[in-house]
Amino acid sequence: MPVIDAWMQHPTLRHSNHEMFESLRRWTGRGLLEEPLPVKATVSALAAADVEVGLSSAWYGPQGALITNDEVAEFVAQSDGRLRGVAGADLTKPVQAVRELRRAVQELGFVAFRVVPWLWQLPPTDRLYYPLYSACVDLGIPFCTQVGHTGPLRPSETGRPIPYIDQVALDFPGLTIVCGHIGYPWTTEMIAVADKHANVYIDTSAYTARRYPRELVDYLRGRGRRKVLFGTNYPMITPSQALEHLEELGLDEETTELFLAGNARRVFSL
Repeated sequence: MPVIDAWMQHPTLRHSNHEMFESLRRWTGRGLLEEPLPVKATVSALAAADVEVGLSSAWYGPQGALITNDEVAEFVAQSDGRLRGVAGADLTKPVQAVRELRRAVQELGFVAFRVVPWLWQLPPTDRLYYPLYSACVDLGIPFCTQVGHTGPLRPSETGRPIPYIDQVALDFPGLTIVCGHIGYPWTTEMIAVADKHANVYIDTSAYTARRYPRELVDYLRGRGRRKVLFGTNYPMITPSQALEHLEELGLDEETTELFLAGNARRVFSL
């Protein structure tokens, strides 16, 4: 069954070796990268789990870009169609950020926009986000963001679904929002926001199937079957690792197809 990975990145050395990821390296037992990871290694990791498309994201923060949009475009060009780009931008320069987002979508062919709020220590309701939300609506692309606690060594408050995602969805009812990392320990809040707003979705990145919270599994098996997307947070977790215990979730065939690919294909217009 084909798979779409809704949240991953092909890393640069600036990204992988950043000091804030020390906690993730400790959890995974992986050391610093000594040389850039080849795109073919990422493509092989995706292919090993039948991942048809990985949505590879740029990373922009207040100290500069860890993965630029142009670097993502180059990774996409080397991927034999296995990667699609997700844009980033510098929130502190609103006019330039909107122009860069438009360039990434209209010239580079990117399919979404992502901001990781804890990088900026600004919640998604901060005024610096709002011009970019308007641009996403105009461009017809989803806004992707992180919810839940912060694994890297940064504060977690910006990842609360309520009030932040709830308020953004109220202010921009035409904006599609994909919330990565499940929302734990506020998973019930995240489910409530996804239920409330037609255009709010959850992706399972940063968690393997055996670690999905019970309430998320119940939601996925029931009314949330069209609201949850598969993601990995590669290279922290490979698709094969993330999917290893999928059969233990007890999903029927239709739900499995929607979760692994169908919902992402629809939400990202792939």
